[in-house]
Amino acid sequence: MKSKWWVITGVMLMVLLLGACGKAAGPDTSASGESEKSSSSAATNTTNDKGEVKVVQTEMGEITIPKSPKRVVGLSVVYPELLYSLGIVPVAVQNYHEDFPKYLQEPFKNTMKMGIAKTPNFEAILEANPDLIIAPAWWSKKDYDQLSSIAPTVLLPEREEWPEELQDIAAVFGKETEAKQVLEDLKQHEKEGADKLHSLIGDETVLYARVMEKEIVLNGPNLSRGAFVHKRLGLKPVSNFPKDETGLSISMEVLPEYDADHLIIQLDDEENPEIQKKYKDMMSTSIWKNLKAVKNNHVYLVGGKEWFNLGMAPMSDNYAIDDLVAAFEEKNK
Repeated sequence: MKSKWWVITGVMLMVLLLGACGKAAGPDTSASGESEKSSSSAATNTTNDKGEVKVVQTEMGEITIPKSPKRVVGLSVVYPELLYSLGIVPVAVQNYHEDFPKYLQEPFKNTMKMGIAKTPNFEAILEANPDLIIAPAWWSKKDYDQLSSIAPTVLLPEREEWPEELQDIAAVFGKETEAKQVLEDLKQHEKEGADKLHSLIGDETVLYARVMEKEIVLNGPNLSRGAFVHKRLGLKPVSNFPKDETGLSISMEVLPEYDADHLIIQLDDEENPEIQKKYKDMMSTSIWKNLKAVKNNHVYLVGGKEWFNLGMAPMSDNYAIDDLVAAFEEKNK
């Protein structure tokens, strides 16, 4: 019995040892295969950045995003323009007007319009199949969980001036050099525009008014739009514009108090029939007809779409410089 027990015990030990060896051999082979696969992936990532990622700092902390995203969604009405100025065409954007401004119509011809709302169109964003979503935190923080469930979402801080926003976005994409060039080019363009405008009208005064559906807003030198016209392009404001005000909401009856030599009129939405009617009604009044700028044919009508981001994005600013110079040249030869 004792010898039989030892035989059985020996057989069981051999089975256990063989099983253990078999299991040990399995992971070795698998690990070897996986190791080869990992090496192959690393080599592919080195030569082809599809699948490569990087970590960026955002308002929600560090997140991992594609190193070279191909399908970017830009939220807010300014970020799409900032992206394009860096050479990035977004696949979907929020838009205030039905059509893109002239300077974006061709490059954005295949870009999805999602409209503008407090809550983004998640269905449209999902349909756009983005690999990265980028937005300002003040606009999209409340929607972060839903957005990040669609694609990695970069929320950036609120800034006082758009050049800082541009630099924030450039840092995400590694396009700091391009951002610097955008700013340098715009500065040079502004100087050329300012010199040309001064040669046309010198120190004559200019008033910049925005006709909206329910009000007329005068943009002063302390507002981004007004600062662009009066500080960056050097057009002299009327002397009695309140120094501490950014803008004034006025009625038609008050307009003669700011009777400038030249009047820039921006229709908030030139396709809105209510705004069109408001402007036509303004022009039919004796108040309008007696304005100095109207009498001298020094009224310059500019578009709502093209000037919508004025003072808030580089392409809009560049467009406005050319638009103003052409308009002033036409009436001040």
